[in-house]
Amino acid sequence: MTTDLTQARDTWLDRIGRRMASKLNRESSGYQPYTPSDFTTLSAILQPGDVLLVEGNARVSVAIKYLTQSTWSHAALYVGDALPATDGAASDARDHPRLIEVNLGEGCVAVPLSKYQTYNTRICRPVGLTDADRQAVVAFMIGRLGLRYDLRNIFDLLRYFFPTPPVPVRWRRRMIAFGSGDPTRAICSSLIAQAFQAIRYPILPEVRRRKGASRFARQEVYHIRHHSLFTPRDFDLSPYFRVVKPTLEQGFDHRDLVWAQPGATSPAIGDPGPR
Repeated sequence: MTTDLTQARDTWLDRIGRRMASKLNRESSGYQPYTPSDFTTLSAILQPGDVLLVEGNARVSVAIKYLTQSTWSHAALYVGDALPATDGAASDARDHPRLIEVNLGEGCVAVPLSKYQTYNTRICRPVGLTDADRQAVVAFMIGRLGLRYDLRNIFDLLRYFFPTPPVPVRWRRRMIAFGSGDPTRAICSSLIAQAFQAIRYPILPEVRRRKGASRFARQEVYHIRHHSLFTPRDFDLSPYFRVVKPTLEQGFDHRDLVWAQPGATSPAIGDPGPR
């Protein structure tokens, strides 16, 4: 009897959790990227093991950006051609799954790069990795495909329905890890952090001084943070990830720009300008 009641309760909580996750994933209207990503350029620049940060516009994205004081609310790992093409994507490179990410309500999934062509993005590239290191990080993420998270921890989900809680800045980041339940791990960049920790690659290590050492002989010891505390912003702030700007990588020359003549009026929105 107790087992039946527990199963009924879990089913009820699962149903509520899925409904809450669906509402949190709804996109808000009016989102306009400053510099939308270009699929062709991104495809030419990205390398397996790169972390793609995304400025999302869903309800949960607003909360994460506020709590982390960052532009970036989502992170995905680029795996290149490591995954087979899905049905119907074999003849269209835009639909080939080249990113692995973790989404609230979905879990760990593979998606095409074109999914984020209308979003502001940033490429964060780990420095100094060997080909074997990159393959290990990619293999870690591929091995987690299909991993789903339990959404029964309702309290972990509720925090994201209050996107701007009146708490001091120094406490906002900790609200991401509040409870440390499955919805927390599903939203944060924990799986990507685990992939890099598996090859002992640092992201934002805590620096502590060795006890007993003299002031002149103290050595810094790097302690890897627990993966559940990482957010998309950390890959941007990490001193070990290089920010890659596709336009500059392809050879930018300001002399090639065409500027409007002095006194010329800017065309109205939707107006292609003079022909």
